[in-house]
Amino acid sequence: MSALTSIAPSVDEFYLTAEKCFADLPDFMRKAAGDVRIIVMDYAEDETLDEMQIDDALELTGLYVGIPLTLESVTNPSEYRPLVYLYRLPILFEWAARGDVTVEELVTHVFIHELGHHFGWSDEEMDAKLEEDD
Repeated sequence: MSALTSIAPSVDEFYLTAEKCFADLPDFMRKAAGDVRIIVMDYAEDETLDEMQIDDALELTGLYVGIPLTLESVTNPSEYRPLVYLYRLPILFEWAARGDVTVEELVTHVFIHELGHHFGWSDEEMDAKLEEDD
C-alpha cells in the first residue's frame, strides 16, 4: 500500500464530500440540479475511456452523463436520471501532484465543474453565477 492510498479518503468519504458540496451549493443551483445522482468510482470504466478516446485513466477526474437542462423541455423531458461521476484515484493523483489544495477542495471543484454541464453552463457562466449568489 502506498502512502497516498493509506491517507487517501475512501470511496465512501469521497461520496460524503460530494454530498456536502451539493448541500452547500447556493439554493438556485441545488434546486436546478434536482435529481442528479453522484457516483464515486476509483477509475472510469474502460468503455468510457475508449468512447472518450482517453488512453490514461488518470486523465479523467469526473464526468457528467445526461441531458443538459438547456436541451430538455416540458414536452420532451429526459427519461434518465442525470449522473455525475467522480473518479477517486485520478483526483487523488492530481491532488498529490498539485499540493496546493485539499482533497475536499479538489473534489468540490470537480463536482461543481461536472454539475455545470448539467446546467449547460460554460466555466465562465458557472463562475459568474457563483459570484451572483455571494
